[in-house]
Amino acid sequence: MDPFMAISVFDLFKIGIGPSSSHTVGPMKAAGLFLQHLPLPKVNRIQIDLYGSLGLTGRGHGSDKAVLLGLEGEQPETVEIANILSRLRQIEEQQLLRLNQQHPISFHKKQDLIFHRQQNLPLHENGLRFQAWDEDGQLLVEKTYYSIGGGFVLEGKGDTLAVVEDRMELPFPFKKASELLEICRQQQCSISQIVLANEQVWHSTEDIYRRLLEIWELMQECVRLGCVNEGVLPGGLKVTRRAPSLHRKLQQEDDPTNLMVWVNLFALAVNEENAAGGRVVTAPTNGAAGIIPAVLHYLMRFTSYYSEEQVVRFLLTAAGIGMLYKENASISGAAVGCQGEVGSACSMAAGALAECLGGTPAQVENAAEIAMEHNLGLTCDPIGGLVQIPCIERNAIAANKAINAAQLSLRTDGQHHVSLDKVIRTMWQTGRDMDSKYKETARGGLAVNIVEC
Repeated sequence: MDPFMAISVFDLFKIGIGPSSSHTVGPMKAAGLFLQHLPLPKVNRIQIDLYGSLGLTGRGHGSDKAVLLGLEGEQPETVEIANILSRLRQIEEQQLLRLNQQHPISFHKKQDLIFHRQQNLPLHENGLRFQAWDEDGQLLVEKTYYSIGGGFVLEGKGDTLAVVEDRMELPFPFKKASELLEICRQQQCSISQIVLANEQVWHSTEDIYRRLLEIWELMQECVRLGCVNEGVLPGGLKVTRRAPSLHRKLQQEDDPTNLMVWVNLFALAVNEENAAGGRVVTAPTNGAAGIIPAVLHYLMRFTSYYSEEQVVRFLLTAAGIGMLYKENASISGAAVGCQGEVGSACSMAAGALAECLGGTPAQVENAAEIAMEHNLGLTCDPIGGLVQIPCIERNAIAANKAINAAQLSLRTDGQHHVSLDKVIRTMWQTGRDMDSKYKETARGGLAVNIVEC
């Protein structure tokens, strides 16, 4: 279970780059954290060691590239996508790393960046260690970090993960869905209103609305780019982007009954952009980044509930549900399999859609529970360690599943046998019981039964 931390809406919806929040965004952020501890003029050599799932699938997920860019001072939110390949090529050709773009040091990738395929660090499946030496070979700084999913990074200190808890008191604190429902009952308000009230501890209402609408703009842009960018995805599998041709066919057909296919398109577009290393919103992870945008596109394009207010409502509700998964289980594929990524995103989208379509808090909780209940046991077995097969299609299927879960819940009174708290606990237990080869290691499932192209 992930360590307790105060969670903001904007912790769950981060702007980053593909293909993975845990394997790309997290390592880049970890490198930036390490950079802050370096006495730059004294540094002569740096070594990076990647362990566990990072060691096994880090090449396919771009962990090595992310670390190098992070050490050069780049951040996931602002790095220039178009310049990434030339920057990395320059580092390898010149064998030179420019720490924070200020201090050049010799860097030989094969010996200074090591993938440990047979070794885990003790506190999480995604561990990485940084070391820096001076010209006399004296160790200057050593730091261990863990990328725990969704772009969250924690420092390892001894046998514990260092968590900085936010001491500000929330007006409506909750850790369980049952607590959240009781608060809604007492306050006679929706889940989104509770999440908004808590978020106002950190940000003004105007700032929250502005930032959430900016996130929606980026989600829309990601779909747009995914619908026009043709070609083959990088990495060796030779997967052809399908969103552009699907988009053309749907426009030609102009058939209002194709709603499910449109939802597929929205999700495919986002996840193909993610697989290509484009800029996406972690929602709550990169591997599951297409589900929430696809369902939100459905709400805005194919229902009568379209407005900026509804966008904000949707994202606040989704975040509130996502917080429950972060508090009580995990959103890391390396920790609990894809049920933690696609399953959590599907649950978040289902609950958010249910609220925006007029659902009560009990119906919202029911929608979120239905969505996760039918993702339990979902493995993370990417072929070639790439976030492509089955990840891209899996987002499309889960987006439609979220819509179905929301529609089903809205036709009940919200009463059901399995609570969201119980299904989250079951997801966590299932993830811990799951064999490691099915948890983002590319050692089981489709990853070994399909011959790479």
